Amino acid sequence: MSTTEIRNSKYPYSVSSPRAFTLIELIVVIFIISLTAALVMPNLWDTGKRALRSEAKRIGNTLRYVYDEAAGKKRVYSLKIDLSMNSWGFESERESRNFVMKDGVVFKDIIIPSLGEVSIGEVEMKFGPVGPEEPITLHLAKDDLEYTVTFSHLSGRAKIHEGYKL
Repeated sequence: MSTTEIRNSKYPYSVSSPRAFTLIELIVVIFIISLTAALVMPNLWDTGKRALRSEAKRIGNTLRYVYDEAAGKKRVYSLKIDLSMNSWGFESERESRNFVMKDGVVFKDIIIPSLGEVSIGEVEMKFGPVGPEEPITLHLAKDDLEYTVTFSHLSGRAKIHEGYKL
């Protein structure tokens, strides 16, 4: 049966495949492209603040993790921060992890009451079953942006602040 026979029978129009897009199809495709562009574009104009905040959060979460693990498992954990290599990590008798700062984020300095302000070299802190003996303040920088991570040795909680805080 040809298309003319179908058209002449009970069907009012041809069943051959369409050769163009409908207006609805074009609108849906444009909407999907616009939505994708809206989600991707902010990442292209990132000024570094996102990378800096992400590293500050990662360090704060690691400090809380080490504190909680040391207290919960009654083990001694060692936290090492290498200011020259912009790397840090922790280890215990059964666990060890090392991290390197990403996207140009660097340690500006670390403040620990017994050591004072340290801006070069390596710092090692022990976390026992009651946590570290002193509070820790870390300053991170990327370009002209800075973040501060403060860790309370009493509560075991870390706070992240935008800017350089003492």
